[in-house]
Amino acid sequence: MEVLLARKELNEKPKKVQVSKLIDELKESGEKIFYFDKENSHKDMMALVDAFEAEGFNVYFREIRYGLADDEYMYEVHSL
Repeated sequence: MEVLLARKELNEKPKKVQVSKLIDELKESGEKIFYFDKENSHKDMMALVDAFEAEGFNVYFREIRYGLADDEYMYEVHSL
């Protein structure tokens, strides 16, 4: 499964990354905070959380609003 990482600039395209690569990063560091783009579906984000939990990580998931408009948000996943 692929997910989109959060963009660094509003006008650039988000970068795709494999969930297995994110899991490998977590196994190396043991703790990490990831930010994902708003173009990811909520269903994909829940599948990501399930994949992290299946590997034995505790996961905190939330939406972060950075503006007043409805479409100005990103997803944060903090894994321990």
